[in-house]
Amino acid sequence: MVDKITLLEIFQPFAQYRNPFTFYYAQSYPLPPKSTIIGMLQNITGEYYKKKFYEIKVSIHGCFESVFWNYQSLIKGSNGIDLMKYNGKIKLWNQGFPLYGRGVTSQRSPVFQQELFNGRVYIFLKGREDLIEEMEKALLNPSKIPYLGRSEDIIFLRGVYSEEDFSFSEKIAKKNIWLTQPAYIKLKADNGSHGEFPIKNEKFPVYSIPLKVIFKNGDKCIKNKAEITKSTKRIPEFETVMYTGLDQVIFLKDEVKVENYNIKDKNLNFKIPEEFGWL
Repeated sequence: MVDKITLLEIFQPFAQYRNPFTFYYAQSYPLPPKSTIIGMLQNITGEYYKKKFYEIKVSIHGCFESVFWNYQSLIKGSNGIDLMKYNGKIKLWNQGFPLYGRGVTSQRSPVFQQELFNGRVYIFLKGREDLIEEMEKALLNPSKIPYLGRSEDIIFLRGVYSEEDFSFSEKIAKKNIWLTQPAYIKLKADNGSHGEFPIKNEKFPVYSIPLKVIFKNGDKCIKNKAEITKSTKRIPEFETVMYTGLDQVIFLKDEVKVENYNIKDKNLNFKIPEEFGWL
């Protein structure tokens, strides 16, 4: 099956891509991780938990205008929320207390939550032609409000660019790569023979971002929400990446093959290190 590449141009007023490795405050990743993007595609197509979506390679670019902190009181969960009868009424219970209502309720934990404001995110999708076209169709004619991250983090699709909408070229970068758009770059290639990304100026922040999240009952992957139980295991897979920031020059210790994408009729240029820029 022939591979196809599509670029999504997204505007997102607010976002919070939770970093699960932060505990005393809720840090956001600077850009959505792959698992969040795949979750958006599964949701918009209505094909939840389908593993075929993880076959898609993504390259993530863009930035947000500003960052702010939101002080929130979050419900502290334990082993899930149950429906229980209380005073003749069915109520939601958590940790042995009512979730909502007067008097004693489930414990709330006030925390600082980092949120992103006014984002322009560009997502390259590369995969089987039939799969990418399925994504395009669902995004251009959504049956529900599309969001990226939390359910309240809605997106506005500004453009879907197919290969005829951009020019493509490849070159060997020997000394440096000038990135006009912030991006995620893997520190290690999928192919072990290429080793680590040969960066010389190691000044960029590094994150461990989720690539995929699989839900299992025992050894069997679930296929729909109805199969989720208290014993369902959530199994994530992470990748170490660096976030390059805006308009940065990456100096190299060794040469790297770079893919160049120029969007026609727009002042948009993207450079993707071939072995390190696709997740």
